[in-house]
Amino acid sequence: MPFSCCCLQCIDTSTLGIQERFGNFVSILPPGMNFICWPIDSVVGRVSARVQQLVCDCGTKTKDNVFVAVQVIVQYQVIVSQAYDAYYKLTDPNLQIRSYVEDIVRSTVPKMELDMAFEAKEELAHAIRDSLQQTMGTYGYTIIQSLVLDIRVDEKVKTAMNEINASKRLREAAAEKAEADKIVQVKAAEASAESKYLNGMGIARERKAIVDGLRGSVEEFSETVEGATPKDVMDLILLTQYFDMLKASGSKEGQTPATAERSLVWTMEGRSTRPVTV
Repeated sequence: MPFSCCCLQCIDTSTLGIQERFGNFVSILPPGMNFICWPIDSVVGRVSARVQQLVCDCGTKTKDNVFVAVQVIVQYQVIVSQAYDAYYKLTDPNLQIRSYVEDIVRSTVPKMELDMAFEAKEELAHAIRDSLQQTMGTYGYTIIQSLVLDIRVDEKVKTAMNEINASKRLREAAAEKAEADKIVQVKAAEASAESKYLNGMGIARERKAIVDGLRGSVEEFSETVEGATPKDVMDLILLTQYFDMLKASGSKEGQTPATAERSLVWTMEGRSTRPVTV
């Protein structure tokens, strides 16, 4: 009968031990102190129950033929109740997850243009997580989260995209400036029209007041001076205004009433008022 003894095996926290007997699976050992019958039984491996993270870099191209490198982060964890599947069904879970991620990225991104790929990062991450959750669940793993960390493109493509955006912003700024100038001109035209309207109203009221005053003067003069006709009164008013004009013109520097009168006559006849040099 082979010799055997009781052996103590310590399993770390957040770790599960795989116990085998003569090469056959026996049980999953929990964290802490465990007794096994050595050398019949042995702990052949350990499975970490911690959340693990895998970084995947996938190269592909978009619908508009731009080559990009998509960086995806997958966080996964062993399902404690399925530790057997996690240990025996997969040799390398990282390699398996990386293969599925690359397959999803290379089947999804080529259907999008570059701008849409940047906008659909969250949708791409959800598609990766859902697909991995369904696939890796059969191997004893659960997917905690998947993130599309970055979509890297060539520097020349970045420069071209920045120039396109800058040109678009400049066009929008020019359109806004033109619209603002249009509003300023329209408001200025409206203000000018309103000013001219008010000025015309003022002139019309002024002339109406003058006419009303002349009418009153004519009527009063006709009633006061016996035999005076309205024409006589108008001639007298015009003559008075004529003398007032001569007085105002003669008060200017370099002019006398005589020169002012001559200038007025020449202007009425259409002649030049410039002096003739002999």
